[in-house]
Amino acid sequence: MEKYFDVTYIAESVPLLLPFLKVTFLVAGLSVLFGTLLGFILAAMKTGNSKIAKKIAYGYTTILRCTPSIVLLFLTYYGIPSIAGNFGINLNDVDKIVFVVITFSLQFAAAMSEVIRTAYESIDKGQFEAAVSVGLSNAQAYRRIIFPQAFVVALPNFGNSLLELMKEGALAYTIGLIDIMGKAELIIGANYNTHALEIYLALAVVYWILSIVIEQLFLKLEKMFSKGKQVIKTT
Repeated sequence: MEKYFDVTYIAESVPLLLPFLKVTFLVAGLSVLFGTLLGFILAAMKTGNSKIAKKIAYGYTTILRCTPSIVLLFLTYYGIPSIAGNFGINLNDVDKIVFVVITFSLQFAAAMSEVIRTAYESIDKGQFEAAVSVGLSNAQAYRRIIFPQAFVVALPNFGNSLLELMKEGALAYTIGLIDIMGKAELIIGANYNTHALEIYLALAVVYWILSIVIEQLFLKLEKMFSKGKQVIKTT
């Protein structure tokens, strides 16, 4: 089959790719949920008083940040069933999406632990002491004073981490998960590897639009939540 560039393949490929965005969104959504929860725990360990907990949390972050995503994905996909098999547990029939979510949850947690830690430490601790001194409990001081401000500080970095997660999630096709990237590979294979450039361009357009939408959403959220903070500063 003759290989030539045909721009119509770009327009024709986009509708074929879009239905598989739901798999990409599912992976990203679950990874953000579990990764953020684990990130909070790691951040609490880093800001706590226990030296052992700090070493564990910082060690976890260092190891995960130094491990390429694709290596971590293979370690999870092949390693967990292998370890479970030693205990007589068969995980070979588990859906591939489970291992993908585990992988990116662990990776996202490492990033979020630093985002949360730096956001928390950026808030003047005198505000917490002042809140307690006027009768608020520790929980109320954190909920009403510290966390809202830390949330505004963390929001841009959270958005950047989410964008990175969306892009890294494209590696899921390497273990056979059919998301938007996996579908693109199937289309290329069905075309006998012709018009791969056009299909990859279609895939890139989808990711570009998705990234721009997420970026603009977080910019608007940052402006919205920063209004109250600006008012406090000017009064």
